Amino acid sequence: MDRDKVKELTKDKKYISGIYNYCDRWCERCPQTSRCLNYVICEDEFSDPETRDIRNEAFWKKMSEILLASIDMMHEMADSMQIDLDNIDIDDNEEMLSGEESEDHEVCMMAKDYADMVSEWFDGAEDLIDSPRYELSAGDEVIVGTDSLNDAIDVIEWYQPQIYVKLVRAVSGLMEEADSFNADDQYARDSDGSAKVALTGIDRSIAAWGSLNRIFPGFYNNNIKNILTHLDRLRKKVEMTFPDARKFIRPGFDSFDLNG
Repeated sequence: MDRDKVKELTKDKKYISGIYNYCDRWCERCPQTSRCLNYVICEDEFSDPETRDIRNEAFWKKMSEILLASIDMMHEMADSMQIDLDNIDIDDNEEMLSGEESEDHEVCMMAKDYADMVSEWFDGAEDLIDSPRYELSAGDEVIVGTDSLNDAIDVIEWYQPQIYVKLVRAVSGLMEEADSFNADDQYARDSDGSAKVALTGIDRSIAAWGSLNRIFPGFYNNNIKNILTHLDRLRKKVEMTFPDARKFIRPGFDSFDLNG
């Protein structure tokens, strides 16, 4: 793309300013590629971005529906296992942040543990995943797409490392912002934006694991339930650490967000 074309594009009001600052970098699944100047400039060739937008918007809306069903399932599962999902220790975050590196913060450690749990589960379920007999029938499909199993796996694998990375950035930003914190400030914090991206990844991962819980037989469900329990606790811990993160408005995305 030549320089004159880039200049012309920057004047086009259809592109959303700053949309790429708090995205998950998953352009193939993004519902806003046709309105992202960064995507247009970086792609030498792309076809029908608006058609892609429609398809991916439908995908994430369906994932939102699955998330709600998965959360209900988690609470039913927790009750049967006598697990209190709401029983989470509340720490003094400011004291905690002042005395440790961001990677050692509790939410980051929990995210790292989650990533390890995902790797361990996939290592143990490799043969089962490769078998087509557990693919949901068309009448029972829970994720938009031709292959619901692969869709769920794609979502889990995409966010597996990213949740940790975004939380490290969020905690690091919170530590830096603590020095200049003013309760009367009205501006949006970068730490809340990064935490919002992490929460979006957690939400979508919960939905994807909920789908796998329906696809695979009971032997694997116990491990999936442990992962879902861990994710739900991580979600709540992030919300406690960043109480304004859910309210953070990411340009162009939150109308499609699972909790937007």
